[in-house]
Formats: sequence, C-alpha cells, structure tokens
Amino acid sequence: MNKILSFLLDWSEVWAPLIPLFILFLYRNQPKILKPVTIYIGLAWVLNLMIDFIWVFKKYLPPWLQSNNPIYNIQSLVRFICFSLFFSGLPQNFFKPLRLILPFIFFSFFILNFGLWENFFNPLHLSGNLLSAESYLLLIYCMLYYLAELRDDHEELINGPKFWVVTGLSLYVVVSFFVFLFYVPMNSLNGDLSDAMWNFHNIAFIIFCLFLAIAFYEPFRNKYSV
Repeated sequence: MNKILSFLLDWSEVWAPLIPLFILFLYRNQPKILKPVTIYIGLAWVLNLMIDFIWVFKKYLPPWLQSNNPIYNIQSLVRFICFSLFFSGLPQNFFKPLRLILPFIFFSFFILNFGLWENFFNPLHLSGNLLSAESYLLLIYCMLYYLAELRDDHEELINGPKFWVVTGLSLYVVVSFFVFLFYVPMNSLNGDLSDAMWNFHNIAFIIFCLFLAIAFYEPFRNKYSV
C-alpha cells in the first residue's frame, strides 16, 4: 500500500493535470477569462512529463540533459505568466495598480537572481529563490482577488470558475512556498526528509488540479443539470 501511494505521489505531477485536461476535452468552449489557465495546465502537463522522463531515464541521457532543474525554472516562469494574465483579465477595479506592479517585481527578481546569485541550469538543485518568490507573488495576487471581491460586495463569492481557480491556486502556493523555501537547505542536510517534504507539494498540486477541473466544469454546471 505504501509503495502504491509513493508511486502515485511521485508521478502526481504527470497524472494530476490529466484530470482538468479531461474536463477541458469534454467542455471545450471555456470562458475567455479562463484561457490563460487552460494554456497553463496544458503546458504544465508537457513540462512535468519532461521532468519525470529525465528523472526516470537520466542515466541514458547525455550529461547536459541529465538535470530537470531548468525545466522547473521554465515551469515557474510559465505559471507566473499565465496566472498574471488571468488576474489582469479579471473585471476588478480595486488594487489594479498593484496587480500591474507584480509582474515587474517578478521579472526584475528573475533577472537579478539568475544574473547574480543562481545558475539557471544548475544541475545540483532547484532554484529555491525563484520558486519561493513566484509562490509569494502569486499568493499576493490571490489575496488581492479576495479583497477586491469583498470590497465589491459580491454575494456569490464562492461561486463561479474564477473562485475555484483562485482558491486552488491559493492552497497550492501557500503549501509550496514553504516547501520551496526550505527544500534546498533541507536536501543538503537530510535527503529523505526533503523527499518527504516534497510530498506535501505533490498533494497540494493534486488538490490544485482538482480545483481547476471544477473551475472548467463550473460554466457548464447549470446547463447540464436536471
């Protein structure tokens, strides 16, 4: 049983995105506001498949292809861009200037981090700086969404695809922030403990994908209900 659970968690970054992708296959005419999210989940599946492929077949690949850490960096960049576009497309007037500043902060940090402190192609460990910063800024986006909704006094805050996307993302980045922040130093001290800690990230990612599946189904819920 433990081996099955461990296998499912190890491969969760590949199979979990298939859940919202299956819903997208069934309900393809998604609202325009969800377009960046649909792009993200498709790219996430491709990138995660590449990550796990390198992890499994590492010894058969040339040395320059034996690390999947750069793909995690690319995925972080893709995730931030897609969800920045999602939040910028929301019809919310409150905190709009702050939402416009967040991409500038992210890309400035991205350039400084890989220009001064870390190697984008580091084969030894993930970029904890990038992943933590990305999670933190996405969490700010989520908090601004909730605050804007409360200020607009929307009666149906917990309904609609936007709510499910933001709530799923919130849960994911809250957990992932601490995993990304401590994973690299923990890995250098205790590899088994860092692997166990990464399972929290995998569980959060599964929940995130489930929430995205709900978001993709939500626009069609009333249409197909009896």
